[in-house]
Amino acid sequence: MDPFAAIADPVRRALLETLARGPARVVDLTADQSISRPAVSRHLRVLSEAGLVTAEDRGRERHYRLERGGLAVVTDWVAALELRPRFDESVLDGLDLEVRRTGRERRAAADVRATHPSQEDTA
Repeated sequence: MDPFAAIADPVRRALLETLARGPARVVDLTADQSISRPAVSRHLRVLSEAGLVTAEDRGRERHYRLERGGLAVVTDWVAALELRPRFDESVLDGLDLEVRRTGRERRAAADVRATHPSQEDTA
């Protein structure tokens, strides 16, 4: 699964935040969520398929941990966005000025037509 699709869900993001503090069992992760243990397990499976978490069996328990390398594609994408030039908002100021000027000119022309109707309008 695509890491972007995996982190699109708020429950999965919350699970990742919890796992960022250290490994945890499903029962521990369920305590932080308002969903059932099977639902948490399904979310963990999605995160695992996306390469964002790994599981390790310890006796009868399964411990999940954050796989930070799985987030590389996301962090690289965010970093690339940060490198893009910011939009120059002064361009919008010029556009706003032009829109207002054009509006004034149109209103003035309409006022002239209203006060001095042409012969076509009165015929």
